[in-house]
Amino acid sequence: MSQSPSLPRQIALDLGHTPKPTLDNFIATGNENLMAVLKDIQRTWQGSKDESTFNAALNTDTKMIHLWGPSGSGRTHLLSALQLQASELGINAYLLNHDSSMDEWRACADALTENNQAPGLLCVDDIDHLSEFAQGALFRLHNLIREASHQHLITSSLAPSSNLQIREDLKTRLVWGLVFQMHALSDSEKLQALQQAATERGLQISNEVAPWLLKHFHRDMPSLMSLLEALDNYSLETKRAITLPLLKEMLAQKN
Repeated sequence: MSQSPSLPRQIALDLGHTPKPTLDNFIATGNENLMAVLKDIQRTWQGSKDESTFNAALNTDTKMIHLWGPSGSGRTHLLSALQLQASELGINAYLLNHDSSMDEWRACADALTENNQAPGLLCVDDIDHLSEFAQGALFRLHNLIREASHQHLITSSLAPSSNLQIREDLKTRLVWGLVFQMHALSDSEKLQALQQAATERGLQISNEVAPWLLKHFHRDMPSLMSLLEALDNYSLETKRAITLPLLKEMLAQKN
């Protein structure tokens, strides 16, 4: 059966699709100091073709950063955002975790060693779940990157390094640079963020929409923002106000 011409075309949007992670679409509440450091790194990459910027070697405390915090605090979002940004700028960038193969760890080490005078980035997520081999590889990479001039190493874990069940010599390296505890948004802060995003779009949403989303939809902010965008489009197509019935109708159409 052909689709009714009155059915809004935005219904085809994959509501389960999470937008590409960036520093700009990360809600920084509670993590402002960390975001300032990461945006400084981003600006350094963007200016890496400036000879005076490039020739200034990085300090150890800014090129090695460890993030820790609870699930949902955005650790993976930030690492993915940095890796994508660096790659788009033509910088050797790698994102590894406990699922990465031995070959991927070796390839990363080889590439960073061969290009140790060029900007580079290694992000390692969930180091508290790394195998013995991966822990050894990360230990060696800490040493390599410490000696390099323009490479960053950013790691993340669920708990502070002192509580991690990892090799002791790796623990000491996690505090070579900056350490940040990441804070997850509370439900009230998520509601405020959704309301702020709606206001910035010029949207007026009924009071029950945002709380319903937190209760019944994905609770991470990128997914919530993706749904808000879909709801904005659906509202424009149907020429109706954003209310809870409209939201439920949109989701029912998708399903």
